Amino acid sequence: MKTVPESPTSIPDQTIARTAIIAGTLFFFAHFAMLIGITTPEKFYFDEVHYVPAARQMLLPVMPQPMLNPMHPPLAKQFIALSIHTFGDVPLGWRYPAVLAGALAIVAVYLCGLALFAAQGPAIAASLLAFFNQMLFVQSRIAMLDIFALTFSLFAIAAFMHGFRQQRPHLWFALTGLCCGFAIGCKWSGLFVLVVCVVIVAVIRLLQSWRTQFADGNADDWYRPDLWPGFKAWHFAACFLLIPALAYLSTFVPLYGLSVPDIIEAQRRIFSDNTTTAIAGHTYMSSWPSWPFLVRPVWYLFDKVGDDRISAVVFLGNPLILWPALIALLVCLRDWIVTRRADAFLVLAFYVGPYLAWALLPRTLGFIYYYLPAATTASFVLVYALRRGNTPRWLLWAFVAVGFAGFVVMLPISAAFVETSMATFNRLMIFQNWI
Repeated sequence: MKTVPESPTSIPDQTIARTAIIAGTLFFFAHFAMLIGITTPEKFYFDEVHYVPAARQMLLPVMPQPMLNPMHPPLAKQFIALSIHTFGDVPLGWRYPAVLAGALAIVAVYLCGLALFAAQGPAIAASLLAFFNQMLFVQSRIAMLDIFALTFSLFAIAAFMHGFRQQRPHLWFALTGLCCGFAIGCKWSGLFVLVVCVVIVAVIRLLQSWRTQFADGNADDWYRPDLWPGFKAWHFAACFLLIPALAYLSTFVPLYGLSVPDIIEAQRRIFSDNTTTAIAGHTYMSSWPSWPFLVRPVWYLFDKVGDDRISAVVFLGNPLILWPALIALLVCLRDWIVTRRADAFLVLAFYVGPYLAWALLPRTLGFIYYYLPAATTASFVLVYALRRGNTPRWLLWAFVAVGFAGFVVMLPISAAFVETSMATFNRLMIFQNWI
C-alpha cells in the first residue's frame, strides 16, 4: 500500500485573525532573539566594510563620485541608510534592518508553509526549522544584502504557492512579481525565484497548449489541463515581466531620479561586475556542489577577547537540519515522479531552482552564503518528508527539537556576544575544512 503525504487542495479555512496572531507571535520572538547582542562587535565585520559606507554615502546631500559599491542594486543599502538616519551611525543603526528582515523572513516561511501544507502545525514547524537552521540567524545580524533579497523572495514564493492552486491566480501572481522585483532590487540573485516562477507557468501553459493529460489525472497533480483558465498571455507578461521590472527600476529613482541614461549605466555596471570571471581567489571561497554538504563555511568574525576567550561568527548551517534535508529531497523527488504531487513539485522547484542557478553563472568566486535561499526552503522539504503518510505527527516536532539543540550548541560560533573558549571552538570544528 502506497503512502503519500496529505495534499491540501486549498488554503485551510483559518480566520485571518488567527493567522495574523501566529505570524505576529513568530515575528516577535524571532525579532527579539535576533536583536540580542546585535551591537557586538562594535566594529565592522566581514562585508559590512562594503555596504555600510555605501549606505552612509546615500545620506549625503549630494551623491559623490565614485559611488561606493556600484556592483549591487540600491534597495538593501537604502534600508541600511534609513536605519542609520534613524538610530545613528552605530552598530544598531547598521544592523537593525537585517534583524527586521530576518524576522519577516520567518513570517514568510510560515505563510509558505500554510500555502503548502494547509495546516498551522507544519507551517509553524517549517518556520522554526528555518530559524534553527543557523544560516538565517547569522545573516540577520550583519549589515549585508542577502537577507533582504531572501525576505522578499520568500514572500514572493508564498504568494506564488497560494496562487498556484487558485482558479484565478492573477492577484497572487502580481504580488509574486512585485516581491521578486524588490528582491532583485536588493541583489540580483533575487532574480532566481522569479525565473523559477516563470519556468513553472511557462511549462504548464506549454503542456496545456499540447493538450497534455495524465491518464489517471486528479486534483492533486502538479499539472492539470484546467489550471488557471482565465490567466492569459498578457496577464503573464504583466505579472512576471512588467511588474517586477517597474518594482526593480523604482529602487533606482531615489539615486538617479528619472534619468534613463544614468539608470541604464547603473545596470551596465552591475552586469559587468556580476558576470566577470576575473576575480581573485578568497580564503573562504567554495563551489556550488559543496554547499549542501557544508564543506567550507565562511568565518565572518574571529576575535581574541581574552587569554582563552574568543568571539566568533561563522556562516555554516546547522548540520542536524541541512544534512537530513538531502535525504528528504529524495523523498520529495520520488513523490513528484511517482504520484505527481503538486506540493512535492513546488518544494523541489523552490529548493533546486535558486540553488542550481549558481551552476549556470560564469563567476569563479562563490561562497556558501549563496546557498541561503535553498537552505531556507529546505525546511519545507523536511516538513514534507516528516509528515508523509502515516508518519507519527510527534516525529516532526521531535526533529524540530533536535534542530533546536543543534542551534543552541552552535550559538558560540553564531553570535559574537556569546564568547567561548578555544577548547569549545575546537570541539565545534569537527572537520579540518571548517577552520
